[in-house]
Amino acid sequence: MLETDPGLRYIKIMFRRSLYLCLLTCAVLLPAAPVAAQSASQDLRTPNPSGLPIPRWVSIRAGEVNLRTGPGARYPIDWVLQFRNLPVEVVGEFENWRKVRAQDDTIGWVHKSMLSGNRMASVAVARARVMQKLDSGAPVAAFVEEGVVVSLDGCDPQWCRVAIASHGVEGWIPREALWGLHPGEVIER
Repeated sequence: MLETDPGLRYIKIMFRRSLYLCLLTCAVLLPAAPVAAQSASQDLRTPNPSGLPIPRWVSIRAGEVNLRTGPGARYPIDWVLQFRNLPVEVVGEFENWRKVRAQDDTIGWVHKSMLSGNRMASVAVARARVMQKLDSGAPVAAFVEEGVVVSLDGCDPQWCRVAIASHGVEGWIPREALWGLHPGEVIER
């Protein structure tokens, strides 16, 4: 009796059409949703602006560099780094700005033009021996105090070849005496 009612029949037909259109729309849109989600997730995985790995080591290019609270000139200056060649670790990037960490764990933002790819390290012990040869029994070329910045000319798992150009000193320092290297990092030159 209900099936013969013309009003009910019209409702059933309209419901079926609506359901069909809904299913058709879902069938068309659902495959696109994962694609959109994939492209959104790919955007999240997009490498940093430089395309270089993070974290990584760089050095200060200028004699004085402003460490800002955020990535831009409008952010206040929190610290001023006043040592050329000072090693810092890049821990983040935003456009042309790099978030860096200094040896005392001070973190701030600097413009990429203030940084150099030259690998430097600083002596992290009270007094380090610079050995003339790659041997703990070799003659000492120099004693270096904590905080002295050295150029890294190569590192193996135990030793780093360093140079202090201003003093004409070259030699080998145990890597545990230096700050500016990731654990197990090997530098070939």
